[in-house]
Amino acid sequence: MYMSKLLAPTLRENPAEAEVISHQLLMRAGYIRRLASGIYNYLPLMWRVIKKVETIVREEMDRAGAQELLMPILQPADIWQESGRWEVYGKELIRLKDRHDRDCVLGPTHEEVITTIAKNEIHSYRQLPMNLYQIQNKYRDEIRPRFGLLRGREFIMKDAYSFHSSEEDLDREYWVMADTYKRIFERCGMQTRMVRSDSGAIGGDVSHEFMVLTQTHSGECDVYYCNACDYAANSNRAESILPDALTDGSDLFPNGEEVATPNCPDIESLSKFLKAPASLICKALLYIKDESEPFLVLIRGDLEAEEIKVLNAIGANEIRMATAEEIKQHTGSEKGYVGPENIQNVIADHSVAALKNFIIAANKPGYHSVGFNWNKAFSFKDLKLARVGDICPECKTGKLEMTRGIEVGNIFKLGTKYSQKMGANYSSEDGQELPFIMGCYGIGISRTAASAIEYSYDENGIIWPLPIAPYQVMVVPVNVSDETQWTLATQVYEKLKARGVEVVLDDRDERAGVKFKDADLLGFPIRLTAGKKAAEGLLEVKLRAEKETKDMSPDDAITWVKAQMS
Repeated sequence: MYMSKLLAPTLRENPAEAEVISHQLLMRAGYIRRLASGIYNYLPLMWRVIKKVETIVREEMDRAGAQELLMPILQPADIWQESGRWEVYGKELIRLKDRHDRDCVLGPTHEEVITTIAKNEIHSYRQLPMNLYQIQNKYRDEIRPRFGLLRGREFIMKDAYSFHSSEEDLDREYWVMADTYKRIFERCGMQTRMVRSDSGAIGGDVSHEFMVLTQTHSGECDVYYCNACDYAANSNRAESILPDALTDGSDLFPNGEEVATPNCPDIESLSKFLKAPASLICKALLYIKDESEPFLVLIRGDLEAEEIKVLNAIGANEIRMATAEEIKQHTGSEKGYVGPENIQNVIADHSVAALKNFIIAANKPGYHSVGFNWNKAFSFKDLKLARVGDICPECKTGKLEMTRGIEVGNIFKLGTKYSQKMGANYSSEDGQELPFIMGCYGIGISRTAASAIEYSYDENGIIWPLPIAPYQVMVVPVNVSDETQWTLATQVYEKLKARGVEVVLDDRDERAGVKFKDADLLGFPIRLTAGKKAAEGLLEVKLRAEKETKDMSPDDAITWVKAQMS
């Protein structure tokens, strides 16, 4: 490919809407262009990257025994109503009506469709296990599409679904897929970490995410990991053991009483006023469940509630903090002074179970109760956001650390969540009709491509891992008017093409500085330059990820390029 013919419209400045590195560089280097909010055109270079990621995914999924199919993007509403997700999925589900006024959705995922296929086509235990996958466009009406290809309204995904006759066989396939995913991301040139995660709207009791740990803190979520063992979890799933803290206030508040606490609407001011640590305060947070029902969360004052844990614990589709008006309406109090007296629906974090003679709001503006002890029973759950420095819940010796990560894949044990609701059964060995036990395994194809940039870039542009680079080599004649340089460059270009190397020749009549800047921005892994030493029959050879250059003859350069690709 000649650079003059390549559709790669580079920009010198970052677009205003691009917040993260991958979005900035993909726009600047002419890989993508925005059509609408969260919707992008993949220009030729980006499409080459996408196809390479897809090829790696296909090869490894086929190697693991999965079979590829293709399911419709447009799905009838009745199967979503049958599964119970028509209402549960929320506003991210893009709903529409066809000309016959029938409700439809644009598929954000395909659990309902694949379960329908299994219901109609898989009848006997003899056909199990079976793993079916597709690579398909998905649609989610994100409230705030951000970060380019990392969070869009239309994206490309590989989703796989497995069917089993036993939990043991599902567990076997689950770990087969985990190993498959590790190979996929290694082949894509990225290191990932498998972390425990929340299953969200997909459902299931067990799930893990594969996270790319980014160069900087530009990732989309927090990943907590132990500094002494392999424990790692997403922030919405991370558990921890709390270090020792003062939780018994018997010496400070031996007698229970109500005291005036003026101008103390937050933990910091209250702790200072009462001369007590935050760990001795019970914080009460009023939430609204599904825009209708108020509920209260109790948690220790030095901790924060993790809202996905809260959402799951209360069994809601959506939750939000109550407004000042709602606090007054439901409790008769105001923010910072809410207590558990007037709210029927209360959930409590484990951290408050051990509190004795502690501090809690009196549900009256300007007052708290000190030396308080529980006079009723609560259901205690893990609702807290883990913290750096907390003790690892697995090895119980290491401490948690935190980094930022980007989810590129996930695996779920769905169990019978869909098959039972949708009547998808098979005939067992003893003739019983039993629901399929299912697993689900997703990889964000476009997400993986963008995450590769978050993982590998520098101040000059993209540094593509060689396996998924759109082209492997850029050949740059410094001066296309110099016959010696041009001849050397075109000869090595043709020889590389003949050997199956994906190569671009920068044939533009531009200054050397412009060509080198574009080469760095585009991020092809290898650059061969025909410059001043062309008269000696030498090329300057450089890896994009390294600063050093080497002088080589064309034949040696070609041998060296092929060695990099092996």
